[in-house]
Amino acid sequence: MIKQKHVLILIFFLFSFSGKAVAIAKSPMRILLISGKNNHEWQKTNPCFEQIMEENGYYKVDLTERSDTQESVDLKKYDVLASNWNAFPETTRQWGGIAEKAILDFVNRGGGFVLFHSASAAHYNWPEYQNMVGATWGKNTRHGKITSFEVKIEDTNHPVTKGMSNFIIADELWVEMDRQEGNHLICSAFSTPENSGRAMDEPIAICRKQGKGRCFYLVLGHNVVAMQNLGWKTLMLRGAEWAASGKVTIPVPDELKAN
Repeated sequence: MIKQKHVLILIFFLFSFSGKAVAIAKSPMRILLISGKNNHEWQKTNPCFEQIMEENGYYKVDLTERSDTQESVDLKKYDVLASNWNAFPETTRQWGGIAEKAILDFVNRGGGFVLFHSASAAHYNWPEYQNMVGATWGKNTRHGKITSFEVKIEDTNHPVTKGMSNFIIADELWVEMDRQEGNHLICSAFSTPENSGRAMDEPIAICRKQGKGRCFYLVLGHNVVAMQNLGWKTLMLRGAEWAASGKVTIPVPDELKAN
């Protein structure tokens, strides 16, 4: 009986070790970062995004600065697309019909699409893009000075934010964005009248369904300092996984775990 017990314990530990080995060996998710033009410092925020997504082995990021050259065949190897692109103040669509169709087909067939900050301020005459994104810089949208404010978790049961606590970040807080119907708001922040606000909550993180796929939009991320905030990184890492698969396995850091 003692020998049998020892064998069972050994099998248990071997199985446990094997499971951990499989988890460690799991291939990183593939992201294509679309950039090359932005009214923000994309030359600095692109490398920051790549570092954040790759530093723990969760993702492998490829970068394109030619969004207009994307074709369906090029996107098949990716789990999720990310955008750090706009041509603001030019607001008309610029990616071209082939790239637009490839990206929409990718998402509609079950892929993910994520974007941050000003990447929503683009393609105003491309209604499918506006619907996929869910919110954008509108004619009444504005922001005050970069300042510290609290990001509140609105949906504590959503896969992206489950187990997360509120956090403080220093960034631009966009006020009075144009929003589409059907947004799933998972994070917000209160805008103060003293800093161009409306004395009400504004959207910070939005999730949307698009065909069989998903879109995650993180309104924050004006610069590298904001992106390096632990809350920003956690939302982006988990939001991209949700967009890619509909599930989230990336853990919440101990510093951000809800009580």
